[in-house]
Amino acid sequence: MSTSPSRAISVLTIAGSDSGGGAGIQADLKTFAAHRVHGLSAIAALTAQHTRGVTAVHAPPVAFLRAQIDACFDDFDIRAVKIGMLATAEIVDAVVDALAQHPELPIVVDPVMIATSGAKLLDDNALGALRGRLIPRAHVLTPNLPEAELLLGRVIDGGAAADAALAALRALGAQGVLLKGGHLHEGDEVVDRYADAAAAFTHRAPRLEIDGHGTGCTLSSAIAARLALGDDAAAACRAGIGYVHSAMRDAYRPGRSDVSVLGHLGRLAP
Repeated sequence: MSTSPSRAISVLTIAGSDSGGGAGIQADLKTFAAHRVHGLSAIAALTAQHTRGVTAVHAPPVAFLRAQIDACFDDFDIRAVKIGMLATAEIVDAVVDALAQHPELPIVVDPVMIATSGAKLLDDNALGALRGRLIPRAHVLTPNLPEAELLLGRVIDGGAAADAALAALRALGAQGVLLKGGHLHEGDEVVDRYADAAAAFTHRAPRLEIDGHGTGCTLSSAIAARLALGDDAAAACRAGIGYVHSAMRDAYRPGRSDVSVLGHLGRLAP
């Protein structure tokens, strides 16, 4: 007599699709698979994109985005949500309204605003909605330096400024903040800073000479996967940072540029 498999843990990503396969939804689903959780997706934006940049962005109708989210919650055991690129205020509002039906779920917000190539991915009107409605719902907020500067409206030009920015970002309402250090030059190391009400840490690692694509998407997805598996926020962030470093060491170049895509399955997450 056959035995039915147990119901799998699922993690939902609400983000943009990267046609080049290195970032966005595509990176999220690879990361979920490496962590052995079932990946679900609600596509909030479509990008025409490759390793040299973003050539076009299209946002599907908000009603269709909401239908995707509702369909996922209707059938799957969702334990965490990762949120990436939300191009307009209308999309931000729709996502917040949908997730209001599930207040117990941990949410990781990667405030995607600017692509690695420099392309702007966020409508001007969306910044206020992101600050006022989405960030206060975040279990973990994971901005890089340019994103943190946009959110706070000020320059972050050194370690002391980054420490102050971490506190200011927490004041926006997120339970925990991981301020990524890849864009800040503090010697030969990348310094990531984390804080919540119960824990704080600084993670230092040698800077890898890799022009990696999709690192922010991968990190936030790894954190969401670890939260779904039962880690607390600080432990999930530590594990997520470790996973990204492993994936960067296994990075490869699929396109004609020098940009590398992370190697998600080279070292499967434990």
